[in-house]
Amino acid sequence: MKKSVIGGALMLLLTLTAMAGQKLDLKSITNGDFAAETLAGVEPLADGETYARISEDGKRIVAYSFKTGKQTAVLFDATSARGPQVYHVDDYTISPDGSRLLIQTQTKSIYRRSKTATYYIYTIQNNKLEPLSDGGPQQSPVWSPDGNVIAFVRDNNIFLVKLLYDNAESQVTKDGRANEVINGIPDWVYEEEFSTNVSMVFSANSQQLLWIRYDESQVPLFTLPEYSYKYPKAGEQNSKVCVLSYDIKSHQTRKLELPLEPDGYIPRILPTEDPAKVAVVTMNRHQDQLRIYMCNPLSTVCQLVVEDKVEKYIKEEVLAGLKITGNHILLPSERDGYNHLYLYALNGQLIQTVGDLEKPGQRLGGVAHTIVTDVYGYDELTGDIYYAALNGDPTNQKVYVTHKNGKTDCLSPKDGWNTAIFSADFKYYVSTWSDLNTPTVYALCNNQGKTLSTLIDNKTLKQKYDSYDMGTKEFFVITTPDEKFIAWIVKPKDFNPQKKYPVIMYQYGGPGSQQVKNAWGIGMSGQGAILEQYLCQQGYICVCVDNRGTGGRGADFEKCTYLRLGELEARDQVEAALWLAQQPYVDKDRIGIWGWSYGGWNTLMAMSEGRPVFRCGVAIAPPTCWRYYDTIYTERYMRTPQENPQGYDEVNPIARARQLHGELLICHGLSDDNVHYQNTADYVESLVQADKDFRQLVYTGRNHSIYGGNTRNHLFRQCINHFNAALK
Repeated sequence: MKKSVIGGALMLLLTLTAMAGQKLDLKSITNGDFAAETLAGVEPLADGETYARISEDGKRIVAYSFKTGKQTAVLFDATSARGPQVYHVDDYTISPDGSRLLIQTQTKSIYRRSKTATYYIYTIQNNKLEPLSDGGPQQSPVWSPDGNVIAFVRDNNIFLVKLLYDNAESQVTKDGRANEVINGIPDWVYEEEFSTNVSMVFSANSQQLLWIRYDESQVPLFTLPEYSYKYPKAGEQNSKVCVLSYDIKSHQTRKLELPLEPDGYIPRILPTEDPAKVAVVTMNRHQDQLRIYMCNPLSTVCQLVVEDKVEKYIKEEVLAGLKITGNHILLPSERDGYNHLYLYALNGQLIQTVGDLEKPGQRLGGVAHTIVTDVYGYDELTGDIYYAALNGDPTNQKVYVTHKNGKTDCLSPKDGWNTAIFSADFKYYVSTWSDLNTPTVYALCNNQGKTLSTLIDNKTLKQKYDSYDMGTKEFFVITTPDEKFIAWIVKPKDFNPQKKYPVIMYQYGGPGSQQVKNAWGIGMSGQGAILEQYLCQQGYICVCVDNRGTGGRGADFEKCTYLRLGELEARDQVEAALWLAQQPYVDKDRIGIWGWSYGGWNTLMAMSEGRPVFRCGVAIAPPTCWRYYDTIYTERYMRTPQENPQGYDEVNPIARARQLHGELLICHGLSDDNVHYQNTADYVESLVQADKDFRQLVYTGRNHSIYGGNTRNHLFRQCINHFNAALK
């Protein structure tokens, strides 16, 4: 009898152990063991029926049907192509007529978007591979519309390769020099803050090449341990820019008569289908005025067709959303306080406005307005406009089409975060959808929103994720004396409302950003808030709050931080912490905060806001004074230091060093080309002089992302050890 009882108890214990969920391991998180399967590199083909992707092994470029998702053709196979050996396809671009490919391999990154690579011209019909150039690695190649000429940049100069003349190579510019003049590709600050890596286009008849020339000779030089480069800090000299055109037959170079202030920007140059028109976009240095000119490459005359003026500043996302189609211009604008769409003819005549949709929701502290978040394009045949938007609810993004008659259809009514990649003729699209508890699902849909085929469902990942002791993720609203804020919370699986838990607040908080959304990729490390789940298994509650200045709620909410970045954002994080401290399940004396980049800035500002609510914090790669950051980003929100000295000098962590409260860990990469280590170096000196204790962690040879090898695992372990020492 006794033996039977013991045996039964042992069996029960073994059964309960088997049923218990697994515990997360930090290294498995940083190694990407919980990364979702993705459908990356989708390139819609000109026929409207197919799209292309690089195979998983990087050896082939394969075409698939938009209707079925099934393979229709192999466009390129490295193992059977005739010519030089390509071991891995890093990327590719297809000629306008689809007969050739530019194969990119041996890629080496320069900054965030720029890279050099070796390119090969591949002709599909004869399976032949030829080098684009034998003169060394190339940058940012561009096809001519007729597919017979390729322009590329090497060593800051532009070269042409003519396919009809046995790939003859010629040099267009000769004035390009390192740290002085750049032709056809952007300088560092344009690349980083206007999100571009190419600045040249062909005219519609392929007879002229136009490009932006950057004279950065007067831009101050900044030196990192590995190299020096031109980096204009707030208030300093930017590159002097102009647009040049080159006649391919006559070899004549002309300068366009583009009206531009001496300190103005040219963030985009875009092709049209009219040989006499190339679209050039300019902005003033304050970035509150955007102009679109139609420029004639031969006469050099530039005609202003659209001018957009908004209060305070124009968001960078406007440039990504701007579309030039066959006969139209589609422009996002916040001119009425919310990001809406404006359709113009190429001559600047306003044709249609896509504003607030019918019956927008008002959930989770949202606003009764529609906010366009992405622009997919305009169908010249039907007059349909395709885009993504938040319809009164900042947490749910959906895909919409507005027809010529003004009627709007939602193509993705399911709550969550929806995006789309449309076919060339807008008849089909690749849909991506996820929500707080579901990894991304990729599907093929028609333009009525009907799902035709599911490509990736990530069910295996979901099952793996659920086999661990994962906590619950929820949205909620925090009400403070100033505002209502949307937030998410992750609670441990065995959450006990009678217990008091330590809290770790993750945030970013920068202008226009959104961390609180109904999507799988939330949290410090994404992957279903996997790092927050790990922390919950260590006994924490994790919270994220989108403060004032963040996106999804209109211009007034977002731009109220203008000229004094960090002041209201820090106040809001402190108020959110005070609200949390009043909850019965929160230990008010054990609240920590952390963030990366702007989130690091926000961490330091919140810890020195004046009210000692945070026991500890971790700031990773933080700016500490906007005088040290670049012109385009900083001046968009702060104007120049000469115009706004109080905003720069009164509102920053260095000025508030004596107010720092809580145990601080600050981490930075020594080779950060974006937020220079200078920010941390000067800040910690101010802490020393203020007699404040802190810990500092410097990663040699690491950039703003602080990764490579075991680096990310080491970084997060130090951060978590810091929280454990202070909060447990």
